[in-house]
Amino acid sequence: MEDSAEVARLLWDRWLPAGVRGLIAEALPRGDSDARALAVWLAGVHDIGKATPSFACQVDALADAMRGQGLEMRSAKAMGPDRRIAPHGLAGQVLLGEWLEERHGWAPARTGQLTVVVGGHHGVPPEHGQIKALYDREELLRTRGASRRVWRQAQTELLDACADCFGVTGRLGDWRTVRLPQPVQVLLTALVILADWIASSPDLFPYFPDAASRSDRERLDAAWRGLDLPEPWRAEEPAGSAQELFASRFALPAGSKVRPVQEAAVELAREMEKPGLMIVEAPMGEGKTEAALAVAEVFAARSGAGGVFFALPTMATGNAMFPRLLDWLERVPGVAGSRHSVHLAHSKAALNEDFADLMARAGRVAAVGIDETVATPRRQPEERRRASAELVAHAWLRGRKKAMLASFVAGTVDQLLFAGLKSRHLALRHLAVAGKVVVIDEAHAYDTYMSAYLDRVLSWLGAYRVPVVVLSATLPAARRGALLAAYAGRADATPNGEATASHAAYPLLTAVAPGGLPQVRCARASARTTTVRVERLADGLDVLADRLEDELVDGGAVLVIRNTVKRVLETAAALRDRFGFENVTVAHSCFVDLDRADKDSTLLRLFGPPEKTSDRPAGRHIVVASQVAEQSLDVDFDLLVSDLCPADLLLQRMGRLHRHRRGPDQQERPRRLRTARCLVTGTDWAADVPAPVPGSVAVYGRYALLRAAAVLLPHLGDPTRRPVELPVDISPLVQGAYGEEPVGPDRWQGALEEARVQFERHRVDQAERAAVFRLGDVGKPGRPLFGWVAAGVGDTDDTATGRTQVRDSRDSLEVVVVQMRGDGSLATLPWLKPDRGQRRRAGVELPQDATPTRFAARTAASCGLRLPLQFSGETLDRAIGELERLYLPHWQGKDSPWLSDQLILALDEDCQTRLAGFVLRYSPSDGLEVTRDADD
Repeated sequence: MEDSAEVARLLWDRWLPAGVRGLIAEALPRGDSDARALAVWLAGVHDIGKATPSFACQVDALADAMRGQGLEMRSAKAMGPDRRIAPHGLAGQVLLGEWLEERHGWAPARTGQLTVVVGGHHGVPPEHGQIKALYDREELLRTRGASRRVWRQAQTELLDACADCFGVTGRLGDWRTVRLPQPVQVLLTALVILADWIASSPDLFPYFPDAASRSDRERLDAAWRGLDLPEPWRAEEPAGSAQELFASRFALPAGSKVRPVQEAAVELAREMEKPGLMIVEAPMGEGKTEAALAVAEVFAARSGAGGVFFALPTMATGNAMFPRLLDWLERVPGVAGSRHSVHLAHSKAALNEDFADLMARAGRVAAVGIDETVATPRRQPEERRRASAELVAHAWLRGRKKAMLASFVAGTVDQLLFAGLKSRHLALRHLAVAGKVVVIDEAHAYDTYMSAYLDRVLSWLGAYRVPVVVLSATLPAARRGALLAAYAGRADATPNGEATASHAAYPLLTAVAPGGLPQVRCARASARTTTVRVERLADGLDVLADRLEDELVDGGAVLVIRNTVKRVLETAAALRDRFGFENVTVAHSCFVDLDRADKDSTLLRLFGPPEKTSDRPAGRHIVVASQVAEQSLDVDFDLLVSDLCPADLLLQRMGRLHRHRRGPDQQERPRRLRTARCLVTGTDWAADVPAPVPGSVAVYGRYALLRAAAVLLPHLGDPTRRPVELPVDISPLVQGAYGEEPVGPDRWQGALEEARVQFERHRVDQAERAAVFRLGDVGKPGRPLFGWVAAGVGDTDDTATGRTQVRDSRDSLEVVVVQMRGDGSLATLPWLKPDRGQRRRAGVELPQDATPTRFAARTAASCGLRLPLQFSGETLDRAIGELERLYLPHWQGKDSPWLSDQLILALDEDCQTRLAGFVLRYSPSDGLEVTRDADD
């Protein structure tokens, strides 16, 4: 009890961000002093339920000692399954409630808001039915007969001692009228969970300390030093102009000026009475990421946030953001030169070389918790000093349930959406985001299913007063209004005239404080504008090849974006026949991790900004890609060919067209390609109503595709049609595509209505399925969190199965790809490039009868691949069964942390294999190709 309470005191004083402490303090009469005392006391009493027969009976020798003092109890065997009715958390909740009523005059209706913290300290607050069942079996709390009084006396004495020792005896009377908001109950629960985990570590708090050698204070200090938690960020509000701020944080090139959107965002953040939600809608390439980080600095200083979480749509975008986050942190006062925790939060973070370098520099500390207990060497004082001026990936915060508690985190949006999923230890996820500024990138990329979770999370973030920055190229007006209403906690959080403003004004900044009404700020776009001529192109590989042959007569770089991997591979094969293998590059999601990262770096090296690359192909080159080219890659092409897709995504794709200026009036581009053009294909334009190819319909739905085609009609066709002006036309096109007003010719209306009905049915289905495990709304102050995560998913994490809970996707298989040689031996893939230390990764031997070396295992794990949807649904079990035939206990058991529990896909010497009725072929140039097995 004392260890847990003292750890809670240290967490409060030295680790908890000021904003979190302030939110708890506001709910109590004496503010911070009451809040600190309450947190410490709840941590001290959280295990009072162990002072019951149902718990104490488990160890015979200890139980006998208690019986000798009059605390009678049956044996654990005699008690049998009844013990499950009284888990010690629930038992402690009941005991504490009774004590508050009997010793301090609390009304029964008021005790639950405190006792639920004790009841939920193992991750799941009790449900009403569990509480009632325990009240009906009082003998589990204290045996009947003469010893009942002895049990009651022992429990009361312990609770009285805790109240005296932890300083709340004189405060409990004043707290009787308090109504704790549910967010405060969650934060207190999370703090008690952390204190319990730390105090339960035998590495930090030995079971049998040498009492003669050190005092309790020395023992506590030694444990805290061993834990070595970095302190939270204490942000300082930046002074000076936006120009000065951006120049100091982002190393702007000499002579460059801050962009108007960035300046407007900082000004709006400074003008807001209280930090809240800010939505920044601006064109691609306007520096929204830098604007978000600058706003985060202002918001953190004003809110007491102790860090930043940058949520991105994919692992690839998270990996790309991580080094940018580190660069920013190295320049932020209060962070640069001090020791703070940083984390890359997704399931493959350990394979990211930037993060791996950070972990190596950080040294190792004792890693403890319910997830893992790793005894690791203590650092020597000189090593500690070297680490003290660094950003560190702190070992204790790398556990799967604690990663988000680091101060600065870049990761996938799934990590944020998990805060809206009813799951075990949800309170820890809430504590993690409650202490940060949250940035949500690419907000337009989330469908109805994900948006249902995002909106619920925003409602809780608003209740925690967490500052949030949402970034998007543009949002439909209805979606923007839903985000504002969710965060503000009021349905009328839509500014007057917004619908008109959203069409006429762009870029657009919208801000709202919790409980408030929005402010709208129209910003100027930068001087950069792009005029894009949009043309129809009939679908067909020969048609495409003929057109590109004409367009590339003087050379040039073309980006062809297909909506499915199958179309990417078919297109690439046809274009290689015409233009040569070396002139066509493929990029899509079905590459192993190392190859995917290499593809991204190659695209940036060849087609990145002019000042960052000198390797742009001099002749003609075609990149055929899937949606991976839509976002987060700063690449620049002379010509774009795109399958028809939703309007906002097509505009994202256009953002890769003439993205950078190449000479005056683009004179450094081939003559025919100095005017930006987008050729839209993937549909039958000759039909009465455009007929998108089936793959595109399967991905996006017919309704979104038809509305996109409809709003593009005024721009599609011969050169007399008006081109798309970026950024001016971005918002009108998106609002038209996602609005409810009729669009398109009269002859399209029947098809559009049929598609709309199907779309609405799908959207309702998504919303209903999302609601099954979605967290409820914030309850009224004083209402206990009983049943908070009832009927939830149990444990969840950033795994394939976990992600399907917050994304509307089927469960799919992830495998580690290796090669099986002719002699039956296994090795890493033969074409892999060396790592940063120039260690060879290609063809590394992987012994089957022994545990691979750490380097070999890590290299193999870096070749993870998510199999496509052919291996989901009915095929999933068959595929798993066939993959499990290759079982290597030294790999897939517990011997190798990199390969434990992984499924191994072994390719033959021709890089082929068969699986579940399909033939799989893999190459570093084309990735995975899947075809039906004719022999199956």
